[in-house]
Amino acid sequence: MKHVARKRFGQNFLVDRGIIEKIVAAIAPRPGETMLEIGPGLGALTAVLIPALAPGALHAVELDRDLAARLRQRYGAELLVLHEADALSFEVARIGAAPGRLRVVGNLPYNISSPLLFHLAQVSELIQDQHFMLQREVVERMVAPPGTPAFGRLSVMLQVRYHMELLFLVPGTAFEPAPKVESAVVRMIPRHAGEVGIIDSELFANLVAQAFSMRRKMLRNTLAAYAARLPLIEVGIDATARAEDLAPTDYVRYANRLAQLDS
Repeated sequence: MKHVARKRFGQNFLVDRGIIEKIVAAIAPRPGETMLEIGPGLGALTAVLIPALAPGALHAVELDRDLAARLRQRYGAELLVLHEADALSFEVARIGAAPGRLRVVGNLPYNISSPLLFHLAQVSELIQDQHFMLQREVVERMVAPPGTPAFGRLSVMLQVRYHMELLFLVPGTAFEPAPKVESAVVRMIPRHAGEVGIIDSELFANLVAQAFSMRRKMLRNTLAAYAARLPLIEVGIDATARAEDLAPTDYVRYANRLAQLDS
């Protein structure tokens, strides 16, 4: 029986064989690796990943009960470790991969892509790399450099934790049903803990969110409460600059100086 895509789950199923092969070539799975697939859907990527890995080395998180049942019927537990759960709350540590060795892949639903990326960023120390297909606009925001219109909160929050690269674009015709937007495949490699260097993650996140809350205003206005404690000029930041003018490292430096005031 054909599965009907559910809008509430943001389902668009990848059906283009050429694109599937291109994604798997970019991932380059190998025996001995442990991999997590988020939102396997009808199993387009799953079917190619399983033979490339050792039996039981592929884990998958699927929320849709009907799709989960199909995957269980098609692949036994000895081939695919299926977690019927919401990816936004799934505890990645449950997989048991060695720190820095888990590889994560997926065609992420457009409606939860940003929250899911933030969720995974909290466990980046467990992950070797991530290959995701996302809405093109989201990927362009992720990799955007400072000073460009696409650069924003998402850019900063991810660029401080990952090296990222837009690999290639995917047309809507590669999916069923076909979305009205293009997609893109992105590679994300976590930075080493010492490379990130954030002292207080919550303070950093709040600072970045506040800076971009009114992105057309100068930082002396959007960050006035923080600047009252530590003037921006003291950490080499122009108070007349706007949020998109700062590099991710500028936000880290300012947040860390603020954290040191509280220690």
